[in-house]
Amino acid sequence: AWSSKASPVDCARSATGLVLTRSPATPIRQREDLVGIAGKPHPSTVIAVIGPATAKTAEEHGLRVDVLAPAPDVAVLEAGLARTRGGFVAKLRGLFSRERALDPALLEDIEEVLITADIGVRTSQRILDELRARMDRGALSDADKVWRTIHDEAREILTESDGAPKLTETPSLVLVVGVNGVGKTTTIGKLASRFRAEGKQVLLVAGDTFRAAAVQQLEIWGERVGCTVVRGKDGADPSSVLFDAIRQGQRDGVDLILADTAGRLHTKAPLMAELEKLGRTAEKALGRPADEVWLVLDATTGQNAIQQAKLFKEALPVSGVVLTKLDGTAKGGVILGIVDEHHLPVRFIGIGEKVEDLRAFDAATFVDALFAPADDHRDRA
Repeated sequence: AWSSKASPVDCARSATGLVLTRSPATPIRQREDLVGIAGKPHPSTVIAVIGPATAKTAEEHGLRVDVLAPAPDVAVLEAGLARTRGGFVAKLRGLFSRERALDPALLEDIEEVLITADIGVRTSQRILDELRARMDRGALSDADKVWRTIHDEAREILTESDGAPKLTETPSLVLVVGVNGVGKTTTIGKLASRFRAEGKQVLLVAGDTFRAAAVQQLEIWGERVGCTVVRGKDGADPSSVLFDAIRQGQRDGVDLILADTAGRLHTKAPLMAELEKLGRTAEKALGRPADEVWLVLDATTGQNAIQQAKLFKEALPVSGVVLTKLDGTAKGGVILGIVDEHHLPVRFIGIGEKVEDLRAFDAATFVDALFAPADDHRDRA
C-alpha cells in the first residue's frame, strides 16, 4: 500500500485495493496524491474513493474506481444542513434544472435567490460580480460551470478569514460572548467536553451572574464533564468573578479557561460597556488580552446575526464565531454573510443537540455538504 505521513490523504489496504479517505481537517491534495499512487507498482489498482472530485482525478490517472461514497463528515453535515439545502440551495439548483440560456436573466434570478437567503446584499453582490466577470470572459459555457463558480466563491469566502485559534498559553482564556438565547452556555459545556476529551484541564467561569439559571446550567455541565466551575454570588460583578477565576486557573495550572458572559439585549449600551470591562479585567489578570473571544450566534436569526456581530466587535476584539442551531433553520447561508462582512473565522458549528454535534468548522467540507447533489430523501426536512 502506498501512503505518505505528510499527505492529507489516508491510504489503507483493503480487499479491493486502496481506500482514499479525506482528512476532515485538511483539504485533499487530489492531483499530487493520486499521481503518487499511480506511479507506484499497483497493477489493476482498484480504489474506493470518497468524493466525486477525487473519483474524477483518479480516473484521469488510469486508476479504476470501485466504490464512490460520501465522506462521513460530509454525510453528517448534509443531514445537519438539510433545511438550508432544501431552502436557498434548492432554489438555486432549481434555476439549472431545465435548459436555459446563460444570460443576464439567469444572473438576475440568482441574485433574487441569494438576496432573499439571508446571505446579505454585500455578499450576494460579491458572488454575482464574480459570475458576471466570468460570463464576460466567456468562461461560463454551461450551467455546471455557473454552479461550480458559486460553490468555489462560497468556499473562498469561508476560507479567506480562516486561521487556527491562539490557545498556546497556559492558561489560555476564551471569553464566550453572545446574546441570551443563542445557546451560549450549552456551547461552553460542549466545548469543555471536547477539550477535556483532548486531555486538557479546563476551568469554567460562570460570568453571567445576573442569570441564576445560566450559573446552574454551567455547574451541571461542569459535573458532567469533570470541570471545576468558578462562580460568584448572585448579581456579583462579573469582572471580579473572572479575575478570581483567572487567578485560580494560574494557581492550579489549568490549560484552558472558558468564561461565560452576560447576554442581555445587545442593543443596550450597558451590556457592551460591561463586556469592555471584562476585556480590561482579563488583560489585567493575565498580563495580556484574552487569547480568544468567541461570539456565539444563532443561525435561525438570519441577518440579525450579522448585525449582532457588528455590535459585539465594537466592544471586544472578537476572534471567531460559533454558529449554533444550523440544523433548525433554512437560513444557514447567513454564515457566508457573517464571514464576508466581518472577516471572522468560524470556529465551530452546531448541527444538533448532542455533544458531538458541535463540530470544528472546516470550510471545504462545509461547502461540499452545502452544495452536494440533491438527495430527495436526505434533504426532505
